[in-house]
Amino acid sequence: MQTVDIEALKRSVLGDIAAAGSSKELEQVRIAVLGKKGSLTQVLRSMGEVPKEQRATLGALVNATREQLEEALAQRAGELQNSELEATIKAEAVDVTLPGRSHPLGSEHLISRLTREICEVFRGIGYRVIEGPEVETEYYNFTALNAPADHPSRSLQDTFYVRDRSGAETRVAGESEVLLRPQTSPAQIRVMEQEKPPIYILAPGRVYRRDTADPSHLPQFTQIEGLVVDEGISFADLKGTLEYFCKEVFGPDRKTRFRPHFFPFTEPSAEVDVSCGICGGSGCRFCGGTGWLEILGCGMVDPNVFGFVNIDPERYSGFAFGMGVERIACLKYDVPDLRMLLEGDMRFLRQF
Repeated sequence: MQTVDIEALKRSVLGDIAAAGSSKELEQVRIAVLGKKGSLTQVLRSMGEVPKEQRATLGALVNATREQLEEALAQRAGELQNSELEATIKAEAVDVTLPGRSHPLGSEHLISRLTREICEVFRGIGYRVIEGPEVETEYYNFTALNAPADHPSRSLQDTFYVRDRSGAETRVAGESEVLLRPQTSPAQIRVMEQEKPPIYILAPGRVYRRDTADPSHLPQFTQIEGLVVDEGISFADLKGTLEYFCKEVFGPDRKTRFRPHFFPFTEPSAEVDVSCGICGGSGCRFCGGTGWLEILGCGMVDPNVFGFVNIDPERYSGFAFGMGVERIACLKYDVPDLRMLLEGDMRFLRQF
């Protein structure tokens, strides 16, 4: 075979490689040229018939041609594999976009968000947030808070008592004094037992009371209580702190007032009202015509409470306050019924 024949064969095969439309066609081209009976393979096998003086030149040309054809075959094979893969993916693709339903992202519940916001208000003025157990004893929940033995809140009608180890119902004389806390105040007693003043703490958490659910009561709700114990603390400090809190939560235009009240663990004690956000204080159905809405209770810590935690009442004084987050939410957003916050109605919750 002459050199011109090799060149003609190479051009022909390169054309066939470029024209191959599939991997199968390309494989047929490769077999026809480089297979056992392929045209170029036959040339290599007939080299013994070539004159000795032409054998080296022709052999080098055939080998170079073989390398070029193998390179062209490999390149074309890669191109065909990519195109065939894309065609397979496209043919086997499943349209999952229809029918479809959107899955909206969840958001923080109003009560959780408001609890966090209130904690941030007090953190901003130096308070720290603490936690306490939800299952408490009578000592921390009543006795250490100066509640007398015959106080109504100790009764089965007001407080959830748990079972004792024998499985019997509690609140029989001599049995277990373990209960579900109706307030987060016990956490404050535990802190005062372990730490010395100055103390500036906030205690949020779930509390439990034997109340029937109605527009203004819940058997389980979120309470936040605050405690300050330091030298020189006066009622003026309490008043300034709570007025600041009310304006931060309800807005700078809302007014506050303090009314005398009684709590076993504070003396003097007061309840705090905020002006109605609907009528602006002129009186409406929401505020019962008074123009005011009750939001929390507070007072100066009774010196008897300091006696239970070994804090010197002659040196230190303090104040405490407590609020229900659900009630704050209703007053802040003009919600008429506490139960609406817990029913899980998305039409209502999406508003916040």
